[in-house]
Amino acid sequence: MAHKHTIVCVIGTRPEAIKMAPVISALCNSDWARCFVVATAQHRGLLDQTLAQFQIVPDVDLDLMVEGQAMVDLTSRLLPALSTAMAGLEASAVLAQGDTATVFAAALVAYFAGIPFGHVEAGLRTHDIREPFPEEGFRQMTARVARWHFAPTEGAAANLRNEGVAADQIHVTGNTGIDALMSIAANTANKDPGVDGTKLVLVTAHRRESFGEPMRNIFLGVRKLADCYPDIKVICPVHPNPNVQAMAHAVLGGHSRIDLCEPLDYLRFVEVMSRSHFILTDSGGVQEEAPALGKPVLVLRDQTERPEAVEAGVARVVGTDSDRIFAEASRLMDDALHYKSMAAGGSPYGDGRSAPRIVRVLRDSLQPGNGDARHIDSRDV
Repeated sequence: MAHKHTIVCVIGTRPEAIKMAPVISALCNSDWARCFVVATAQHRGLLDQTLAQFQIVPDVDLDLMVEGQAMVDLTSRLLPALSTAMAGLEASAVLAQGDTATVFAAALVAYFAGIPFGHVEAGLRTHDIREPFPEEGFRQMTARVARWHFAPTEGAAANLRNEGVAADQIHVTGNTGIDALMSIAANTANKDPGVDGTKLVLVTAHRRESFGEPMRNIFLGVRKLADCYPDIKVICPVHPNPNVQAMAHAVLGGHSRIDLCEPLDYLRFVEVMSRSHFILTDSGGVQEEAPALGKPVLVLRDQTERPEAVEAGVARVVGTDSDRIFAEASRLMDDALHYKSMAAGGSPYGDGRSAPRIVRVLRDSLQPGNGDARHIDSRDV
């Protein structure tokens, strides 16, 4: 049997599990790679829910989450734990997706060990190190030590080139989140989420930089929307972070048409997205998923590292001002032509074949005799 290359895939949060699942599947189905999955459990419950959804069983589970964990403490636990988990594997590559402490720690440990690192969803930028915090810092620092930069769009690739990353290390693959979304949507019945006769509005808000008054203003805008439009039903899956829980229940609790529910598993979340009239979110992944489902999305942030959807007219950045949130949401309710223009733009983030492109780059780079991979872009199969 030919030698198989060990590819370590590191995941720590729900979004990472969703977006790495297609890559893990493609590696497991290859004839040249052995996929070794390390879960840091930076987010414990939400990660477990998603791993089960995609039938991923980690080879190592570091179980590092601590209630109320500070970023410096989490990072100090991640580095030695990941180093120990990778010791002795003789890994040919380490992969991680996104912009969390888990991703940066995985990249740094791989760098220290002399193992090439592949960054999935590379090149996203706001160019403001404090917005979003700490994600923008993590993705910029990760780029400095990565060997393969798997950029979801040409815009992300341009960001990397502008930072001096060599062109032959950048591969435009599309976003693996669209792979995951399509796989789930294709196998999901169009179930009614229990709000017949109403327009469903999905709201997700959890970002660290919005804790406190910004999040209060977000929820005030949502409550005003529910007050003024009796034909809508708001579904708000509440993130388990205590800062989000407290504010959501303080501002939105008790309203007859606002459902504050537990976080939904991914299958159910896709169902609710597909039934929504429009979506309000500060999530990066939802900014990608909503356009792919033909749903207008209002971004509850001051900046976005995903400008492609805004440029395509399918997303609008509305910030955290309650009056602006209400005004933009009201326009989607009242202006049919405006709604239609935002609902018909399509997805700029991929065609559902991103993971095979990533695996192809790795194969061509690592297989003996193949040399280094040629540049791959999203037009390649």
